[in-house]
Amino acid sequence: YQRRVHGDILSVYFFSLIPFSSFFPSNMKKCRKSGDRRANRKAYFVAPSHVRRILMSSHLSKELRSRYAVRSMPIRRDDEVRVMRGSHKGREGKVITCYRKKYCIYIDKITREKANGQTVNIGIHPSNVEIVKLRLDKERKGLLERRARKHSSAQKGEKVSADEAMQDVD
Repeated sequence: YQRRVHGDILSVYFFSLIPFSSFFPSNMKKCRKSGDRRANRKAYFVAPSHVRRILMSSHLSKELRSRYAVRSMPIRRDDEVRVMRGSHKGREGKVITCYRKKYCIYIDKITREKANGQTVNIGIHPSNVEIVKLRLDKERKGLLERRARKHSSAQKGEKVSADEAMQDVD
């Protein structure tokens, strides 16, 4: 490619002479995760919708946890949840909407009244609720089975192959 230096065009063919692999030694991995607070906050707030789905996960209740051998699941509409934190602690209801843009869920019985008398839903972060009843469909059953299979093989001390481990990532 060409680069302009102080008005003169300088043809740069330096990178075409050196193989790209020599810039990255074989023992050096590209770091995609950061411990930097600023970078993590940016990644959280600019995350695409398919990543936000995973970030908006909730714990399962003790009964569901023992039944499915899974600790948490991405929350979705029509799940029944119990609020565990905040001023609405202990209240239960069905999830009306998962608002991924705002990182909150709306629960049918948790509303407030505005000054003009209109009732509006209150947004609650999914980490502050636990799932009491799952809405199971084909995809979700498959996800539960994959996770339970991975959990049981890990308990037995078996090594989990890379393919099985990556199937858990949705």
